[in-house]
Amino acid sequence: MFDLVVRNANLPGGRKNLDIAIADGRVVAVEAGVQGEAAQDIDATGRLVTSPFVDAHIHLDSTLSLGLPRMNESGTLLEGIALWGELKPHLTQEAIYERARKLCLWSAARGTLAIRSHVDVCDERLLAVEALLQLKKDLAAWIDIQLVAFPQDGFFRSRGAEANLRKALKMGVEVVGGIPHFERTQEDGRLSVQALMRIAAEAGLMVDMHCDESDDPLSRHVETLAAETLRHGMGGRVAGSHLTSMHSMDNYYVSKLIPLIAESGLSAIANPLINITLQGRQDSYPKRRGMTRVKELLAAGVPVAFGHDCVMDPWYALGSHDMLEVAAMGLHVGQLTSMQEIDACFDAVTSTPAKILNLDGYGVSPGSWGDLVVLQAEDEMEAIRLRAERLYVIRRGKLLARSAPRESLVWFGSDRQNVAFTRQNLNQLR
Repeated sequence: MFDLVVRNANLPGGRKNLDIAIADGRVVAVEAGVQGEAAQDIDATGRLVTSPFVDAHIHLDSTLSLGLPRMNESGTLLEGIALWGELKPHLTQEAIYERARKLCLWSAARGTLAIRSHVDVCDERLLAVEALLQLKKDLAAWIDIQLVAFPQDGFFRSRGAEANLRKALKMGVEVVGGIPHFERTQEDGRLSVQALMRIAAEAGLMVDMHCDESDDPLSRHVETLAAETLRHGMGGRVAGSHLTSMHSMDNYYVSKLIPLIAESGLSAIANPLINITLQGRQDSYPKRRGMTRVKELLAAGVPVAFGHDCVMDPWYALGSHDMLEVAAMGLHVGQLTSMQEIDACFDAVTSTPAKILNLDGYGVSPGSWGDLVVLQAEDEMEAIRLRAERLYVIRRGKLLARSAPRESLVWFGSDRQNVAFTRQNLNQLR
């Protein structure tokens, strides 16, 4: 007796018409025509069924705080940081928890069941750390939350940041973060990368560092991060987030930098919605795109994930934690329009960040967790094109969320047509 069987599913990578059987919370079969009874059967009818979406980079401590204490009128990164500084004295653990929990409800509805959140440790009270550790525990049955100790105001620049970061790690935060480009000098930034990498190496922890979130082509801390990754033998456990200065660097320097990143085993996490919004603000025209060189990084074999970064907070007024919206923005900004690149954009919000986060049991294969999303789309390209509806979200073989198919009715006189925008609607024209 199975807990659940999803029948006639399309899987990422082109496999079609397969059944996925789940028992005791794990996938036990992925094959055509699975025999046996199930507590629940879902007929995917040729729709794409994927492992859950993974957000590799967000800030749950600031999410849904839009307008507190005021709006970001300039739309810049620095005003957002200033606003967060104004809000911090007024934060309460309860408010942080409730806003983050609300966001996680949205996440579940969107099929995003794994989240890496940076949490500010430059507040002596560590209210955000306590709130998000509690949230991680409370929602563990439904969403995997991984926390990064993030010295938002600078590891050296903020008094007490090192002590607070170490305390947060002892409390249970499992990833070391940093922000070298926000230190007072380039040299302080370089030294902060080295210090934070030592802390992580000694504790056996992963690293995810805000790195070079700047339009300055001379902000090159990712070079130090890659070199330190090699020095400590931490390939596969370190990620550089944002890396936006790379869009301003000359090609010669990048021709040396990207091979170093690839050699080190460093992963890259771009945040398309926020990078395209915050970067290039001081440009007139030509105006820089703001996102790191995703196409070139992918070509070099560097794992590249996409994150949402912000949802309705001091840095970004929009968003609903839809990782397909993130993938679509990344595709457009990076001009990633070949079929292989489109698939890579889908991977950037599913399988690639799962590897970066070292998620256990992720995938659609026997032995993996029974976590699935049934999309109103035939394949990865259609899912991104339509920001496809999440018809079913399944966690450990049990239904977690459900949405009705999205379609419209159009009347051309007496001719009434259902419109769902999917490829199936076009088959009759071929």
